[in-house]
Amino acid sequence: MFEKDIERVLISAADIAARVRELGAALTEDYAGRELLLIGLLKGSAVFLTDLGRQVSLPVYYDFMSVSSYGQGAVSSGEVIIKKDLSQTIEGCHVLVVEDIVDTGYTLAHVLELLAQRKPASLKVCALLDKPSCRKITVGLDYIGFSVPDEFLVGYGLDYAQRYRNLPYVGVLKPEVYRGGQ
Repeated sequence: MFEKDIERVLISAADIAARVRELGAALTEDYAGRELLLIGLLKGSAVFLTDLGRQVSLPVYYDFMSVSSYGQGAVSSGEVIIKKDLSQTIEGCHVLVVEDIVDTGYTLAHVLELLAQRKPASLKVCALLDKPSCRKITVGLDYIGFSVPDEFLVGYGLDYAQRYRNLPYVGVLKPEVYRGGQ
């Protein structure tokens, strides 16, 4: 399919599945006796959120926001746009924001500030991938799947120009793909 565009597999499907099970077990323990609202940031988190939710042995509810700072490009614009807001109130709820990847931190910081104003009982973050070398703003991550290097990653929900999301692993995209053959 798109494998010709992938330089190498960074995180295998098996490693992702194992880590998602571990995260689900941690969430089950940490939120024991409570209901948990998972808020996925679309579109990238949809695959991770679905798999993660299945690993949590508690009453779990889903909601989604569509937030963007990239558009069709490969580099964050820094401007955060809310394209779709939540469909329910979160006041008094235990909220876990589920992100595919955190790099600059701008998008997540904006979302957390917005959600905190809505008075949840608790507000935490679970990111599949953390790219700390790219951080421009400090954001707290409570649960992290994998810390990754500063490379252009796709697969398991991550995309470039809306492609590659359906790959079962996280791979490094060949530079000529996102640089236009340069």
